[in-house]
Amino acid sequence: MISVLVADDQALVRAGFRVLLETQDDLRVVAEAQDGAEAVSLARQHRPDVVLMDIRMPVLDGLEATRRVVAEPDPPKVLVLTTFDGDAYVYDALKAGASGFLLKSVPPEQLLHGIRSCAAGDALLAPVVTRRLIEQFVNRLPPGRTAPQLEVLTARELDILREVARGHSNAEIAAELYLSEATVKTHVSRVLQKLGLRDRAQAVVVAYETGVVTAGGG
Repeated sequence: MISVLVADDQALVRAGFRVLLETQDDLRVVAEAQDGAEAVSLARQHRPDVVLMDIRMPVLDGLEATRRVVAEPDPPKVLVLTTFDGDAYVYDALKAGASGFLLKSVPPEQLLHGIRSCAAGDALLAPVVTRRLIEQFVNRLPPGRTAPQLEVLTARELDILREVARGHSNAEIAAELYLSEATVKTHVSRVLQKLGLRDRAQAVVVAYETGVVTAGGG
């Protein structure tokens, strides 16, 4: 059972999410928050697996609420939902610690998939949100330079990090690098562990910030 906290300042939106989620046997809404401050408090109280977080909310916006939620010990995954697909929101949400970013206009089945993916530790971006949005808002090192923090990675692990940053799934990475999916999954776990990252979303940000992957290239 995946427990979910819904944070949105519109009561009808929260109710709609609750109705949708409660049609699923493996999803359960444990609380609803009408602003960012309440989301932080309820996340601390209920310890949900996933927080559905709106960006524009009163008292405390979703970005700052996300930062505070993920700063807690053993934090939940945060899936940011918004009506805005502006580039800055995407990067800011990922930098704040979100594990995924979806537009509220996505079909219900995609939202359900997003919740399950985030709970499983996979990064998730809306189909309309591609890596160019992240590229535009990160400060990368000059080409050819590697940040000291990446020296702990093997050559194969760097290959895996590049593929993750390009948005490829484990299956796609396995096909590209001629590896089994199980091996790719192990490599991804080691990359996250060595770099002290929570999930693939953070790995994407690090890859661009350190120059492992660059705009329009790899």
